[in-house]
Amino acid sequence: MRDIRLTEEQARALRAAHRGPAAVARRTGAWSTLCRRRRERAQAEGRAAARNGDPLHLAGCMLYWAEGAKDRNQLSFANSDPAMVRTFCRFLRESLRIPDERITIRVNAYTNGDLDAEAIEAHWLAVCGLPRAQLRKSVFDYRPASSRGLRERKLPYGVCTVKVTRSTAIVQHIYGAIQEYAGFDEPRWLG
Repeated sequence: MRDIRLTEEQARALRAAHRGPAAVARRTGAWSTLCRRRRERAQAEGRAAARNGDPLHLAGCMLYWAEGAKDRNQLSFANSDPAMVRTFCRFLRESLRIPDERITIRVNAYTNGDLDAEAIEAHWLAVCGLPRAQLRKSVFDYRPASSRGLRERKLPYGVCTVKVTRSTAIVQHIYGAIQEYAGFDEPRWLG
């Protein structure tokens, strides 16, 4: 359309139509409505999936309800229990059909004599069944020698955070399923 020439008056009218509070409000309102409808559809799909009676789907949704971030657009699940993290990753793959390329993990742990950063990261990658490419920058606190041994290390492998990229529809699916499983409505989850 570059070859179409507008008169100065036409160009001025177009610029005026796309500027100002009213034009911004129209665009923002339309986008907001579209996004809300998408979230509503995803929640409806989650509710329908909950009615199928899949125990892994139920377990994954309840794990997310308990340990997941309550963000409407980003799936993030953190825990220190390897069995819980493994089950959640299985839920993502088997119930929600999320490919490994969209699943990432991040580790937050203390290191001292027993385990180094590489061993801790390898542990969580094995738990999640993910290749090293899916590991994001970990956070390690290297305890000084003066504090070693003063407290028992209750979490030798720290905490693993599982995230899924481009996950608004997934989070909304889970929110819809949680509401169906538990028998309540939570309008705040739609945003």
